[in-house]
Amino acid sequence: MNSEPIWVSGATRSGKTAYLVNQFRSWIQSGLTQHGTPRERSTKVLNETPERASPPLPPTSLHSSVPPLVSFSTTPEGVPGVLVLAAIGDNRIELVDRLTAATQGKVSLHSTTPLGFFQSEVTLFWSLLIQQLDLKAQFPVRLAPENEQALATQLWRSELDQAIGQQTSLTEVRLVRRLLDLLQLAALAGIPIADIPVILEQGLAGQNEALPFPESEVGELLQRWQNWCLSQGLLTYGIIAGLYWQYLLPNPTYQRYLAQRYQVVLADDVDEYPAIARSVFETLLDAGAAAIFTYNPDGAVRLGLGADPAYLAGLVDRCRIETLTDRPIYCLGDDLGDAVVALATDPIFFASLPDTIQAIQTTSRAQLLRRTAEVIIEAVQTQQVQPRDIVVIAPGVDAIARYSLTEMLGKHQIPVESLNDQRPLTSSPIIRALLTLLTLVYPSLGRLVDREAVAEMLVVLSQQPANGQQSEAPHPSLLTPHPSLIDPVRAGLLADYCFAPHPDRPRLLPVTTFPRWDRLGYQASNAYQAIVQWIATQQSQLEQRLIPNAVSLLDRAIQHFLFGGGALPFEQLSALRQLIETAQHYWEVDGRLRRSQRFDAPAYMTVSRFVQLLQSDTVTANPYPVRPIGPDSNAVLLANVFQYRSSRRVHRWQFWLDAGSPRWLSGVDSLFGAPLFLQGWSGRAWTSADAMDANERRLRRILLDLLGRTEERVYLCHSDLATNGQEQTGVLLSLVNAAVPLDTGLLIG
Repeated sequence: MNSEPIWVSGATRSGKTAYLVNQFRSWIQSGLTQHGTPRERSTKVLNETPERASPPLPPTSLHSSVPPLVSFSTTPEGVPGVLVLAAIGDNRIELVDRLTAATQGKVSLHSTTPLGFFQSEVTLFWSLLIQQLDLKAQFPVRLAPENEQALATQLWRSELDQAIGQQTSLTEVRLVRRLLDLLQLAALAGIPIADIPVILEQGLAGQNEALPFPESEVGELLQRWQNWCLSQGLLTYGIIAGLYWQYLLPNPTYQRYLAQRYQVVLADDVDEYPAIARSVFETLLDAGAAAIFTYNPDGAVRLGLGADPAYLAGLVDRCRIETLTDRPIYCLGDDLGDAVVALATDPIFFASLPDTIQAIQTTSRAQLLRRTAEVIIEAVQTQQVQPRDIVVIAPGVDAIARYSLTEMLGKHQIPVESLNDQRPLTSSPIIRALLTLLTLVYPSLGRLVDREAVAEMLVVLSQQPANGQQSEAPHPSLLTPHPSLIDPVRAGLLADYCFAPHPDRPRLLPVTTFPRWDRLGYQASNAYQAIVQWIATQQSQLEQRLIPNAVSLLDRAIQHFLFGGGALPFEQLSALRQLIETAQHYWEVDGRLRRSQRFDAPAYMTVSRFVQLLQSDTVTANPYPVRPIGPDSNAVLLANVFQYRSSRRVHRWQFWLDAGSPRWLSGVDSLFGAPLFLQGWSGRAWTSADAMDANERRLRRILLDLLGRTEERVYLCHSDLATNGQEQTGVLLSLVNAAVPLDTGLLIG
């Protein structure tokens, strides 16, 4: 095996990943023992100290003689450990499937993402960090973003109140998020917290409205937050990354085990990786690991979210370069990429584009959505294209566009898949019903429930299985996928007459409280009484301490009212799973804080905070599996630009929705202060001219990437007026004017 690292560079869909897979397969077929054994490699890493171009790593006081609390199994002689890295989880799954198929499953692969790698390594070698940082010996718990936000707000309460009181342009939620993002950006860039104030002072140049804190106070707040989290055994992504590059990676013991575990590195799309990933790669390369890196010069999808593609490109000096210029499959980017970019960035009059780029123009956005749907319907019905070959891309997909396109296409049996449609959990009626149920079982939660919520709960919890006895309402309610024994009208009457609001003990009264209860019907009355009786039973068991926490109560409700979740549609099942995962994590963190801080607040206080957290729309549902199965797999894809580029998907037809929107140029898909934490930052103040230049380079990457992912046709969908009535004069308007207008009567074949 040739141990020289390989750097594979090429444009979108130029075959970089295929080259990686084929090269790894050839390595496996040529024999594994030629590259050296794990024992030889571990000796090499301890005896050599090569120079590195990575961020400076602080010295460690922990020597290799200190044994870790975990043990590792040595890889068999001649069989290397393979580390497979991809930018995001979806791409990781696809890459591993391809590698497994190419090697016929003969090689064990450890696949992860850069952040996932940092987290697993910090968790695995937590014992080293405990000794080095003198931490309390407790297993770490990673904070979910919603818990991170809430706990940081509590810790910084006095400083936040003072800062918010001095200005009104920034909300508390956004301010806390900005501070936490600064910590994560610095950690991913290999920058210590102590240097953050200096960077902000030089980069923001006194822009107090962006961050209403003195720069020195920002560093103190972040350091206090990190110290508090470590004392409680809590970890965030920012803290994990900081611990990894600052303390774990320089540790000789860790370096020895790292070299023993991984002798081959396969890193796909390294232009999406953070700066500290280069330190990991260089450590493995110094130990003699074989490696293949793929890099897209016009990629950088995650630039602004912690990625530093220019810095990762420095690895090319240590690698054999393979440049892929020809795409194996034709795409519009081959012929039109440079011309489209030039026309968008430097418009000229009387320009024209070929028939492969067509324009759909209307006056209002409602007309645009209708016309776009009509074009898709006509193309599918005339069998020009399958739904799976169509994608609708926008700089931002709002609820109006999502609902309109889904409804109009759904009427013609054309399903629509929303890519990573992370709606708030409380957008699901089932989730709202379960939260309402919590407020009726636990005491002192009456201020979190109202009559409308109770009526909705009655409808949702009275549904019956599809193969059960037909209810009085022959069709399913809009709130539930199955027929409900209590329809919305009866539920409203019951909520009006039988719900007794109270701050401490809101109650559902007997059905006979309603003067005309006989008009409700037998099934609705029995269903209501069953819900009342179930709530009373749970209250009794709660008083007897037979319900350990709200997670157990939620599980009981799902089993009793929702048939265990098995009969629910995929979207609602996904929301239920996320609810249970969120609740379990919330109570795990709450239990950790109760033990460490030695306080015993009533259980209803934790439930109240949990319900309010979900009602603030902080938590979203993450669909699984990654790809739809069954008939829904042949669906039109709906995605925003960032999601589509991250997913690496390809379609025959693309519809660029809202082509005249200014968000194509100025859309925000980066964290606050992200340019200041790039290794190539000049050290000067970030000005509006710098922002404009960065936006133009981002637009160029977007256009080249999208054109590289379409094979036949692009439709530029433009309305003169936006949803708010303002005229749309975005940067892509020159493309709309130069494109071929779509014939309203016939699609161009």
